[in-house]
Amino acid sequence: MVTSLEVGALLVVLAVVFGAYWIVKAVKPFIWNAILGLAIFVLVDLLLGLEVTITPLALLVVAVGGVPGAVLVILLSVLDVAFVPGAAVFVH
Repeated sequence: MVTSLEVGALLVVLAVVFGAYWIVKAVKPFIWNAILGLAIFVLVDLLLGLEVTITPLALLVVAVGGVPGAVLVILLSVLDVAFVPGAAVFVH
């Protein structure tokens, strides 16, 4: 005999599983963009010798912007605006 508590527990588990599925489905493109952006940073460093400081903000820009975001981060690094290697950050 199946009790209402067991049915309720099953419904909660199903809701959690479907919720996790939708979250993973929504986040997956951002993860792929971030991985592709990191690969672009490595290739640019190896082929052109342009270094980019990889920070959480740089990863966020690349994850949201994709390849154009990676190009933007590289240009900002080359122009010494942001993501410059060896730049000291002082927080008071």
